[in-house]
Amino acid sequence: MRNRTLADLDRVVALGGGHGLGRVMSALASLGSRLTGIVTTTDNGGSTGRIRQSEGGIAWGDTRNCLNQLITEPGVASAMFEYRFTGNGELAGHNLGNLMLKALDHLSVRPLEAINLIRNMLKVDALLIPMSEQPVDLMATDSEGHMVYGETAIDTLAAMPQDLMLHPNVAPTREALEAIAEADLILIGPGSFFTSLMPLLLMNEMAQALRRTPAPLIFIGNLGRELSPAAASLRLEDKLAIMEKYIGKKVIDAVVVGPRTDVQGVTDRLIVQQPLEAADIPYRHDRQLLRLALEQAIQALG
Repeated sequence: MRNRTLADLDRVVALGGGHGLGRVMSALASLGSRLTGIVTTTDNGGSTGRIRQSEGGIAWGDTRNCLNQLITEPGVASAMFEYRFTGNGELAGHNLGNLMLKALDHLSVRPLEAINLIRNMLKVDALLIPMSEQPVDLMATDSEGHMVYGETAIDTLAAMPQDLMLHPNVAPTREALEAIAEADLILIGPGSFFTSLMPLLLMNEMAQALRRTPAPLIFIGNLGRELSPAAASLRLEDKLAIMEKYIGKKVIDAVVVGPRTDVQGVTDRLIVQQPLEAADIPYRHDRQLLRLALEQAIQALG
């Protein structure tokens, strides 16, 4: 990898949930079809949660969010995809993009085909793969041993859960495993720790693929404080330890974090710590600064 840059990499794979993954992918959008996002599908809140309740299927919200951030040619199709209904009727609060993905899911053999149809319509080159094509929810055992069901409930936990699991225990999408096996670089984060990042690592075959890959793995930390009280109490050192506990091996080679992140206790890993904040929204990553930080990490990992 000596002195390689992002442009030299044939396959970059990013893992995460909606806002964070979308931001990373839009920062690296110039890689085109060499960039693959593996998207968390356990969301059970908002428009997505309502669609899942009435229609079943996987959660589409995070995939829609990523696609929104990858649209480079605004037009009628993108305006439709981003449209959210207002008022107090039955459609109020629903996002048309979620409904379009759900409709295409009904018309397709696989959810992945629905995503590819929308990608073509929106002229998005980067690939997006749902972590699993089977409906799944996140579950936790709280600090007192009670079962907590669903992402929105887990995000309200005040204390670190004893355990996290998926219900049911689904298999990862075949293409997601193939992407990790063929990756030259793997990124995870930023995103809500328990509900955007951890669900991906709870699938046994995904954890196995991450244990086996020779590709360097970089963790991108959040810039803002987590909304989840339990996640907000975790330091960077804790997050790395929890992720690697579920993966089953020390695999994270580098971290890319903002200047206010406490990196104490993070040893034997490359730390790239510099300003990454966007000028308009401080807790969002600036695409150019993030790209430069990743370039720096790739070169230093050699």
